Amino acid sequence: MSEADLESRLVHSLAVNTAIHSKHLSLSLSFQRLALASWIKENICKKECCFFEKDGRGDVCKCGYAKTDHTDEAIKPEDFTGESWNIHRHVREAPTDAFGDISFGGLGQKTGKYARVSTDTSPEILYQLLTEQWKLSPPNLLISVTGGAKNFYLKAHLKNMFHRGLIKVAQTTGAWIITGGTHTGVMKHVGQAVRDYAMSSSMQSKIVTIGVATWGIIHNRKALVHPEGCFPAHYLMDTGNQGQLTTLDSNHTHFLLVDDGTHGHYGVEIKLRSCLEMWISRKCLGNKGTGGTIPVVCVVLDGGPGTLNTIYNAMLHGTPCVILEGSGRIADVIAHVSGLPLIQVTIYEQFSDGKIIEWTKKIQDIIRMQHLLTVFRVSGDYHGDLDVAILQALLKASRSSEFLGVECWKRQLELAINWNRVDIAETEIFTEESQWKSSDLHWAMFSALAGNKPQFVSLLLENGVSLRDFLQEEETLCELYKQLPSCFFLRKLAKRIHSARCSGRQAFGIRTRASREQGEKISLTYVSDEVRHLLGKFTQPLYPPSTTTDHRSKIFSKYMNSQAQLREDSPETQRDPGTDLFLWAVIQNNKELAEIAWEQCRDCMSAALAASKILKKMAREGSDADDAEEMRELANHYEKHAIGVFTECHNSDESRAKKLLVRMSHLWGRTTCLRLALEADDKNFIAQSGVQALLTQIWCGKLSVENPVWKVLICMVFFPLMYTGFLCFRHDEIIQRETAKDEEMKRVETLTGSTLRRNGYGPLKPMKPLGCWSRLMYLYTSPQVKFYWNIVFYFAFLFLFAVVLMIDFQSTPSAGELLLYIWLLSVVCEEVRQLFHDPDGFGFRKKAKMYISEFWNILDVLSIILFLIGLLFYLGKIILCIDFVVFCLRLMAIFTISRTLGPKIIIVRKMMMDMFFFMFLLSIWVVAYGVAKQGILIHNENRLDWIIRGVVYEPYLIIFGQFPKNIDNTEFDMNSCSVNATDPLKPKCPVLNENQSPVFPEWLTIIMLCVYLLFANILLLNLLIAIFNFTFEEVQDNTDKIWKFQRYELIKEYHSRPAAPPPFIILSHIYLFIRSMVLRRPAKIYKEFKNELNPTEDEELLTWESLMKDRYLVSARQEQSQSTERRILDTAQKVTIITDLLERNGETSAAAMLKRLAQLEEQVSQSTKALQWIMDSLKSQGLPSKDTQSQSQNTSEKGSGFHVKSRQFSYPNSKLTRFPVPEEKVPWEVSFSSYKPTNYTSDDSEGSCHLRNPGGRTGISGRGALSRLGPNLSVELVITRWRDSEKSVLEYLAVCDESRGTLSLPGGPVESADKLPPTLKKTMGKKLYETIEAKLSEGTKVFEGYVDDYRNTDNAWVEMTVLNIHLNRKSQVMVDINNTVTSSVLSSNGALQWQEVSSKARLSSNQRESLRLAAALHNRKF
Repeated sequence: MSEADLESRLVHSLAVNTAIHSKHLSLSLSFQRLALASWIKENICKKECCFFEKDGRGDVCKCGYAKTDHTDEAIKPEDFTGESWNIHRHVREAPTDAFGDISFGGLGQKTGKYARVSTDTSPEILYQLLTEQWKLSPPNLLISVTGGAKNFYLKAHLKNMFHRGLIKVAQTTGAWIITGGTHTGVMKHVGQAVRDYAMSSSMQSKIVTIGVATWGIIHNRKALVHPEGCFPAHYLMDTGNQGQLTTLDSNHTHFLLVDDGTHGHYGVEIKLRSCLEMWISRKCLGNKGTGGTIPVVCVVLDGGPGTLNTIYNAMLHGTPCVILEGSGRIADVIAHVSGLPLIQVTIYEQFSDGKIIEWTKKIQDIIRMQHLLTVFRVSGDYHGDLDVAILQALLKASRSSEFLGVECWKRQLELAINWNRVDIAETEIFTEESQWKSSDLHWAMFSALAGNKPQFVSLLLENGVSLRDFLQEEETLCELYKQLPSCFFLRKLAKRIHSARCSGRQAFGIRTRASREQGEKISLTYVSDEVRHLLGKFTQPLYPPSTTTDHRSKIFSKYMNSQAQLREDSPETQRDPGTDLFLWAVIQNNKELAEIAWEQCRDCMSAALAASKILKKMAREGSDADDAEEMRELANHYEKHAIGVFTECHNSDESRAKKLLVRMSHLWGRTTCLRLALEADDKNFIAQSGVQALLTQIWCGKLSVENPVWKVLICMVFFPLMYTGFLCFRHDEIIQRETAKDEEMKRVETLTGSTLRRNGYGPLKPMKPLGCWSRLMYLYTSPQVKFYWNIVFYFAFLFLFAVVLMIDFQSTPSAGELLLYIWLLSVVCEEVRQLFHDPDGFGFRKKAKMYISEFWNILDVLSIILFLIGLLFYLGKIILCIDFVVFCLRLMAIFTISRTLGPKIIIVRKMMMDMFFFMFLLSIWVVAYGVAKQGILIHNENRLDWIIRGVVYEPYLIIFGQFPKNIDNTEFDMNSCSVNATDPLKPKCPVLNENQSPVFPEWLTIIMLCVYLLFANILLLNLLIAIFNFTFEEVQDNTDKIWKFQRYELIKEYHSRPAAPPPFIILSHIYLFIRSMVLRRPAKIYKEFKNELNPTEDEELLTWESLMKDRYLVSARQEQSQSTERRILDTAQKVTIITDLLERNGETSAAAMLKRLAQLEEQVSQSTKALQWIMDSLKSQGLPSKDTQSQSQNTSEKGSGFHVKSRQFSYPNSKLTRFPVPEEKVPWEVSFSSYKPTNYTSDDSEGSCHLRNPGGRTGISGRGALSRLGPNLSVELVITRWRDSEKSVLEYLAVCDESRGTLSLPGGPVESADKLPPTLKKTMGKKLYETIEAKLSEGTKVFEGYVDDYRNTDNAWVEMTVLNIHLNRKSQVMVDINNTVTSSVLSSNGALQWQEVSSKARLSSNQRESLRLAAALHNRKF
């Protein structure tokens, strides 16, 4: 594989998501249009008439087009002479000439895309046009809106609910809406809903609304025609002059204009639209191909017979339908009868029209499919919205499918996740009926995380998903990183992997073929390296190196072994899944997911501070200003979380809270919370009282923090006083607390008679008091005491330096000067030690950066350099004097520890920066005035020193009130200057006249001086004062935080500093050098700033921290719920709900009354019929009546026992259609004079009229697809066994069809019930077939009789015998069956499998009923 191929594979495998959304060069618009036009011409056609034949209306063809619309070849055809016009023969396809962009005039300048397509266009081509050419994202839901094509009235409330619900479901689920596309009827209402959304929504995303309309009925369609496409086509919606035609709706986004070559014929698009919807419904849902397909739902408003056919066909194909009650016509008819028994949906005898019979039959079939029918009623008890009704209809349809159990729930959950409707999932899926295991929801958790659906992540966690199980495999986490959206971290990660691969290729040459083919993948090692870069090199890698087998990893094995050995037995190898998920969410700057994951973290405070550090680092390195601002906001958010948790911890237990600050976190690179907060520059966190208490405790060392400073200073000089109790140690305080507790326990024992102490539960050994040497060491090793001694000796150093400079500076160094040199050498050694002292593991580069970034260190280095320069050069004393100034400025560092003066030094530093910029502004005025004054007064001054004095020095002194005398003639003195500049000690005189007075008029120089003073003294100086005031006010509020933050570095410096002050500190340096370099002993580890706890204590501390975190979250939620903003939102929501209810109740009260009156009329009518029947029965002396009413009553008694499948309109495997047979006309006893069944040609028609289906009429006569007239016998076997000897689980033998993924019971057609079906011989094998057939007589009949089958006719039907053969586990038959199952004897009919007897069995409804009956024989619950 070439280098270019490797590069392309890397980019494809790592940054495919980035390449889609990030910076890339797109094709030019003109090139895209040319490509679209080329594709459409190649794949899409139109239809045109090729034979002109008048239809008697002048120059109009039978196709509906005028003669002028035909080609010359069509007007004078040579091929069709003497023929009559036929649409199938005389309409041909041609490349389409109408496609492109359509622009509608009027307000908003709405645009869309359109194409004229043939009725024979493949749905696959249309789907490619929509997704690939028009760049539509595949839908998560397809909403087909159908109904009245003419304008109809919708009540205001119903209209609003339809608009709101339709748009909400489309917006939240990412759905496509398909309509007829014209500006009439239901299509107009859909367009208005889309328009209202576009006007009210601030989002740029559009609702995809696809109009599938008939080309031949579109008014002004000529504007759309152009052989090369229109970009755009300006379409005029002229509804006033459209006549019998119609116009397109301007609110649709895409149009498919279906052409069959005719003009003025409606309904041409119905077939192609149905095929397109069916094709889309077979496409996989989502991008991962989880097995589910895109769901389709049909929404019905108003409508007539055509709409009824659409509803019926949709439900036959399994598409759920939502009917809007109150929208009119067929929708209201279905809504009205949907709750009635089927027997009450009848036709009157006087209506014998075949169409009415057909409509009645279809309505009955629609009502029978209740799992696919949902009626949305505004009135009544239903108070949901239309979007909920649509989604519930889809879930109800999937719930009633043949595949029950977990698979059904998974399908519903998949739909809800893709729709992003957590409310539907809560109410419809996660119910008491559904029983989920954590492993069953792992796919859903991955989908919710990758799809950025935080509400679903929370819901799944609430319903039993274990993050530990979910992220148990490393591949799952790697896959999540591969699914990252385009973000800064993904781009950095891709660069890191690319550079690592390039360096590996250069270092190790050609890689193996397998490695090349596999390409580079995201591994946790690369993620760990990038996260470590963001956190800092002072942390350890979060993830251990991945174990790979390529050549490069083997070469690196020695290095990796050293890293892996450190981590082999350490606790961090056990990853926390909450931490992994939190890190994954933080690096993509996803606040919602990160918040959920943070609540699952164990080391939550470290996690929050680490997130703050990572986000601030990414904000600094990123180039997008908006993203950087969001990252900084999220970083501050997690700093607040860390503060909240630590506050709860500190309020609960101060000692544990301090342990949390310096505890080494194994989950976050073996660092501490305190270090993370410092690196993240989280000043608010460091400023917390608990953190400052820890720093104060470290500052005091082993001394008590309660000791006044004056006591410490006295004991520093008179150290024996500490043995008298004058100075308190922390050890003494602990002993006092333990003693007090012991005394309190004794009192409790005395009062209660407790024996806890005698039983061994009392305190262990009492603590020993400190010895003399320990007290002495604790005193002088305290950072506080070290600091005070360094101050004292620093004053001594300055005093010695001043003495040498002023009194004892000799050519030959004196004793005092030599002491000064030794003193400075010790200072240099200490600075070197500070530079290389790295207990946190920053590395030299990071440590050097930190050292230089400290202002006081810069002064130290500058003072040392100046001192060395002063020793080496001639002007040494001058440089040393300047160096003394620098050493004095360094003295200000002693005030940083002071709570009063420390913040003021910060303000001074800020003001110095302000003054620097001010001096730059002031210098402009000083130089401008100085040059002008010098040029006017002095002629050709050539002495540089006096030029600088006149240009800069004198104007600068003017600001402070010292005015030059050569400006005003009254104060001019000839003795103060030199006429020709001959005196080097005097300035040159101005140009003089004969009277020895200045030539230039004094008014000019005085005016210039006034202007200069006006700007310099008044404007600029007051500006400086204002700047200082602003800086003071701005910094004053934050100086305390800044001081507390910077205090840490001073405390840490003196904590690690040797006890002796300079110059005695050089002895400590010699000792440290011998210890580390000569003796090679490791450096002493201090636990004050980083403490590694034992696993038990660490686990207890983290558990306690988790408890505190929960308390903090509860209090934060309570505070948020009680905030003013939240109360306003809640109040507004309640007012909206109340208003909605009042409007609904106002509009539905009359409708409810009418409904109750209709029910009362129905009851009265039924009572009248019953009384009439009683009277007729009495008249006939108790004999049953023979009239129509009696027949209706008998029919009613039979109820719903009539066959259903045998009356389906379409007969299987044929193009025949049954005669419609309504429910009440099924029995042969009921008169049905209009019954004219379709005849299916039979070989034996003789005697067919004497054989009648015992189930009643079917709508088709003859033999049909069955083998004979009359009963056709079939046998099904329910072969059962007990899974174990305890008879706990009953199993049955099933035939598995792997191609369809279905199960069935073994069976088939037979000649007689005592024989096995011959088709089973291929499935079972000859030996097993004969064995089972021999045991057939031992079987128990479970069922025998008529079966409702799709193949049944009036004269031929199926009769089924179901036998249960129960086998002994140790019988020979069981051995043969097990051998067959084990060896998987496959055939065209399937393979045998043992399945558990359950109501969730994946069988057809008839076979599931047979299995239920067999389970009842063995007393098993089904």
